[in-house]
Amino acid sequence: MSLQIAALRQAAGLSQKELANLLNTSQQQISRLESAGYEGHSLSMLRRVADALHARVRVIFETVEPPPAMVVSDPSATYRDRRSPKSS
Repeated sequence: MSLQIAALRQAAGLSQKELANLLNTSQQQISRLESAGYEGHSLSMLRRVADALHARVRVIFETVEPPPAMVVSDPSATYRDRRSPKSS
């Protein structure tokens, strides 16, 4: 996300300070948003950035598939008795 923000800003021909001025925030805040290690993104700020850069924000929730169940043995397998056959 941070790299996308920086790329959109640069494509728009804006410096961090110019984008900050458009958003009524500080250049330091824009720098944080563009930092790969920053985890404080708010949805409202991302929307403001997107609007200023003529982009949109998409958030997707996806279910996580549970890991496959462990199978100890194959229940459909047939097993023969290896002992000597019984005499009738």
